[in-house]
Amino acid sequence: MDEECQNCPALCETRTQVVHGYGDVGADFLFVGERPSAESDEAGVPFVGLEANKGETESVSGGVRRILERLGLCDATSPPSEPSLINVYLTNLTRCRDPERPPADQEITNCEPYLEAEIRMINPEIIVPVGKRALAEIAAEYTRTPAEELDLKESHGERIRGRGFELVPMIAPSEQTDEQTQAWVEAFAELLATDYRQTKGRQGR
Repeated sequence: MDEECQNCPALCETRTQVVHGYGDVGADFLFVGERPSAESDEAGVPFVGLEANKGETESVSGGVRRILERLGLCDATSPPSEPSLINVYLTNLTRCRDPERPPADQEITNCEPYLEAEIRMINPEIIVPVGKRALAEIAAEYTRTPAEELDLKESHGERIRGRGFELVPMIAPSEQTDEQTQAWVEAFAELLATDYRQTKGRQGR
């Protein structure tokens, strides 16, 4: 992973650092967001724990961490900038941040080799696209279902068959109702209780 990547000149001007993936490299569960939050840009770790009521940043950090803690996949006593993850790896579609706008399509394309390398390295059982953009990109690349046929609200917490693994989409926590948060946690807890590894067709990768 290139720590001095220059593939997106505009983002090189606005980022603090390149934010590659973080967590258990042997994890069964891979969470993919859209881009680093402001705090992730400072810390160099995706989904760094932010406090609530901070707008867009909540969707890529504090909310996800609290969900992982509820599921027993993150040690609640670990520091926000260095979460102790259990069987989880965190990453984003893009590695750098512009504070004023979401990533352009070309910037996501430029980062695809990094994401592909992480997926090959980790070989996850379950991918969790966090947010609409992540679902569209992951579905287009790694499932046989056209992205336009996937509605995030309808697929929130549902298991979608992918090429070699399953997807469990998540509405960005900042956009979830309390009921949607509870529904996703319950659905994922049910998944954890199953022998989900038996459903994986690795030959399809």
